[in-house]
Amino acid sequence: MTRESQVIEGITHSAREFLAQEAMFLAADVGGTHARIGLVSRDPDGTRPVTVLQYHRYACADWPSLTAVLQDFVGQLDHSVHVNRCAVASAGYVLGDAIVNDNLPWPVSIRDIRDSLGIEQLAVVNDFEAVAYATQFLSQADTTAVIESEAPPADGPVLVMGPGTGLGSAVLLPGKPHATVLATEAGQIALAPGNEREIEILRTLSRDRAYVSFEHALSGPGLLNLYRALCTLRGQAPVLTLPSQVTQSALERSDEAAVEALDVFCGLLGSFVGDLCLLYGARGGVFLAGGILPQIREVLLASSFRQRFFNKGVMRAFLQQVPVRLMEHGQHGVIGAAGLYLDGRT
Repeated sequence: MTRESQVIEGITHSAREFLAQEAMFLAADVGGTHARIGLVSRDPDGTRPVTVLQYHRYACADWPSLTAVLQDFVGQLDHSVHVNRCAVASAGYVLGDAIVNDNLPWPVSIRDIRDSLGIEQLAVVNDFEAVAYATQFLSQADTTAVIESEAPPADGPVLVMGPGTGLGSAVLLPGKPHATVLATEAGQIALAPGNEREIEILRTLSRDRAYVSFEHALSGPGLLNLYRALCTLRGQAPVLTLPSQVTQSALERSDEAAVEALDVFCGLLGSFVGDLCLLYGARGGVFLAGGILPQIREVLLASSFRQRFFNKGVMRAFLQQVPVRLMEHGQHGVIGAAGLYLDGRT
C-alpha cells in the first residue's frame, strides 16, 4: 500500500469512527421504581429503530437523581465512547427546566443533565408513549396471550396501558410514513365500580379524597389502597404496609384481604381496559404493560379480567375481535424513546 493510500485509508477509518460515534446516543426510560438506560444506535436493517448496544436497569430509590444514574451508566462505557445526545421517556410532563411527576422519586432537571454530562440535545417524551411506539416491533414470542381474538388483529388503533407506580396509557395510531402515538392521562378517569363490593370500596376510598381515579386503585399504591379499604370493610386492622407485601401475601394466599384486593384489582382492570378499547376503537389490539402485571400473570389469567373486559352490553361482539396480550416492560421504553427521537417527534 502506498503512503498516499495509507493516508486515505486512515482518513476513511477516522471518518467511520466519527460517524459511528455520531450514530450512538443515550436513551432512558424513567419510571417511579426503575430507570432503564441504554446506549443505542440506529438499526441498519430497519427491523426496529435502534440496536441496544449496552443496557442497565437501575432502582430509582438507590440514586439521588436521574443525573447520577446517567453519570454512572456513562461511566461504565468504553472510554472511547462519547455521547452528546439523549432521549428520555418519563412519566409526567415538561415544565420549564423540570420533568414534573409526583410518581418520580426525585425532581428531574433537564439543565442539570445537559451540564453534567455534556449533552447537547436532550429530548423528552411520555413513558407510555415510548412503550406504545415500541409495540410495533414486538413478536408473538415477546408477549403472553390474555385474551385471544376470534379473528386476526385488524389494522386500527392499538391500546397500551398498564399499572406500575402510576397507571399509564397510550394509543398507537397506524399510519405512513410513521405511526402516531397519542399519550393520554386515562388513569385519571374517575373510578367506576362494577359491582356492590366495588361500590363499597369506592365509598371507603372517598372518605380520604375528594376525587377517586382509576389510578387510585390500579397501580402499586392503588393496590395498597384497595387492601386498606377492604381491611376497613372487613373490620380488621391492616398489617401490610407496602404494595409488594400485598402482592406477595396474595400470591402466597397468606392474607385474605390481600387475596381479595388482588382479585378486585384484576376485575377493575378488565373493566377499565374494555372501556378504553371502546373509547379509542382499539381494533388493533391491547398490550398490557407496567411493572405489576408480569408478577401476577397466573393470577391475572385466572381472574375475572376476561369476564369484566367483555361485560359491555351490545359492544361485547366488538371486544371479541380485540386481542389482549401481556408484555414485559424490559427494553421497550428505551427502544420507543430512541425511535421517537429518530423520527423527529420529541
